[in-house]
This record gives sequence, C-alpha cells and structure tokens, in this order.
Amino acid sequence: MGAFRLAIVVAAALAGVPAAGNAQSIEEKAQICAACHGDSGIPPEQSFPVPVIWGQKLGYLFFQLRDFKSGARKNDVMSPIAEGLDQKDLMPLATYFSKKAWPDLQQKQASADAVTQAQRVNTSVVCTSCHQEGFQGDGTQPRLAGQSAPYLQKTMLDFRTGDRANNPGMSGFMRGLTEQDIAALATWLGGM
Repeated sequence: MGAFRLAIVVAAALAGVPAAGNAQSIEEKAQICAACHGDSGIPPEQSFPVPVIWGQKLGYLFFQLRDFKSGARKNDVMSPIAEGLDQKDLMPLATYFSKKAWPDLQQKQASADAVTQAQRVNTSVVCTSCHQEGFQGDGTQPRLAGQSAPYLQKTMLDFRTGDRANNPGMSGFMRGLTEQDIAALATWLGGM
C-alpha cells in the first residue's frame, strides 16, 4: 500500500480519536492503537499486516515503541504515532497492553507439510532459544504463538531483506531461510 493511501486509511480510522500527544490518560492514548490493532485486541481486516499487541510481552512492547519513536524501527503508520508520544508514556502504554488477554485470531492450522517444514526450520535456527518453548516469548522476546500469520510472514521477510533493521540477529537468521521456509513458519506459528 502506498504511503498516501495508507495515511488516508489511518486518518479515516482515527477520526474522532484524540491525537496521542493530546490524550490525557494512558487509556485515552491507547485508543489511537485500536484503529489498527482492534478494540478487542483482534486487528480488523486491513490490506496491510498488523500484529496482535494485546497480551504481548511488556519488554518487547516497550522496546518496539522506543524504536519507533527513535527511528530505529520505521513504519509509515507507527513512526508518526510513536513520535507524538512522550517518552514517559512508553512504559505505561506497554504495560497497559501487556496486561490484556491474548486474543484468539482463529487462524487456520498449518498443513502437515507446513508443520514438518516449520519444525525443520525451528530445529536449524532454534527459534525457541529466544522465543521460549511453545513460542510464548519472555521479557523482551515477543510471543509468536497465535500472532497474525500475515504479520509474522511480512516481519520475517522484512528482517531477511533488511527493511526491518532493529534486530540484526533476526536479520542474520532470516537470511538463512527461504521464502517457503518463512511462509511455513508463519502459518505454523499463527495457527498455534
């Protein structure tokens, strides 16, 4: 999606919601997030992949907000929103979303072939060494189990190409995988 069209979609979604910098409470500031991430933690149908942030790990959420604010991580929608936040609001926002229950996106389970391929990839890359058993994440490592499969696939591809550069270790891991490996891994993780 082009930047101009994306800006129009976001502007329409945010109509009536106070700008992040003008909102008073953390709950009001979190309202702006619902336009893309969903009122109940389930991102609405969109033409661009959006992650689940409800129930995500506190440290990971904080680091991503920090990286969007500093420019270490770039996104046409999130970067300007994070730039408008006060530094002192990043941890309270991360805490707010981390305390929410992880939603069930009701994504389809991966096929037996995709599961076999994804498990082979996990054996070679050892994703669970950081993302923990069951891909539940911990601390600054995000939960992957049940995350939006299209978002996971885009993120892994962005790490692979260098379009996402705020975690060089992930870029190194993803460069060793094929696009088919990444697709299988995203489907398998999303269906957990």
